[in-house]
Amino acid sequence: MNAMRSLKAMTDLQGRTAIVTGGGRGQGAVEAELLAAAAAAVLICDVLEAEGEALAARLTGEGHKARFLRLDVTDAAEWAAAVQTALDWTGRLDILVNNAGIINRKVIRDMSPEEWRRVLDVNLTGAFLGIQAAAPAMQQGGSIINISSNSAFSGHYDPAYTASKWGLRGLTRSAAMEYARQGVRVNAVCPGLIVTDLNRNSPHLAPMIGMTPMGRSGEADEVAQLVLFLASDASGFVTGEDFVIDGGFTGGAAYRRVASETGIL
Repeated sequence: MNAMRSLKAMTDLQGRTAIVTGGGRGQGAVEAELLAAAAAAVLICDVLEAEGEALAARLTGEGHKARFLRLDVTDAAEWAAAVQTALDWTGRLDILVNNAGIINRKVIRDMSPEEWRRVLDVNLTGAFLGIQAAAPAMQQGGSIINISSNSAFSGHYDPAYTASKWGLRGLTRSAAMEYARQGVRVNAVCPGLIVTDLNRNSPHLAPMIGMTPMGRSGEADEVAQLVLFLASDASGFVTGEDFVIDGGFTGGAAYRRVASETGIL
């Protein structure tokens, strides 16, 4: 592959169709926007109807191909309808971004079983149902991208969130093995501290930035660029992998802090 073809493989999704869950706002909206800018037809799915409709209208007005569909990711029937909507719209499905997720911010002693189940239902079972519905409809070269977290490598104080994100890594690897022969790749993106309008004023930002080796938080468009790479042919030999994007936090934030406080760094 020559340089120009390689560059096109990274940035051109012309003729492909993507479903992005949790696409109405925040990180999911930025992912949907970048996939649309790369010429994919994007079905934006969310329970936030006003936000999703507004994003789809804006992208369409900018000359991109986008639609909104309300989707509760915990409902298998709604997943089947979403996949059929994509197929009826463009005749194909190539990309699934399982981005929808919630966080509880309660420790074990304070969390009810219902709260525990709700987080796992959305974050983990929702992705399972999405893969189950979408993978059989995908073209050769299809790509499924599960948005996990760097919490999937540590013990975040929210146990339900942490368990769901660890589970997504396992689901990713199992699905990658199951669908490899079909030509569908499955990978996980594991962001660290990513600032959006949803958390811009959160009190945990400053301490986490202080622990991050790169000395800053990430931005949603940086995660979206990794999603675009995994959705594209440029990552055609990549499957079953975890991609951590957290400014070095998982790689050694604690050791860096110790080295800094003891004068080594």
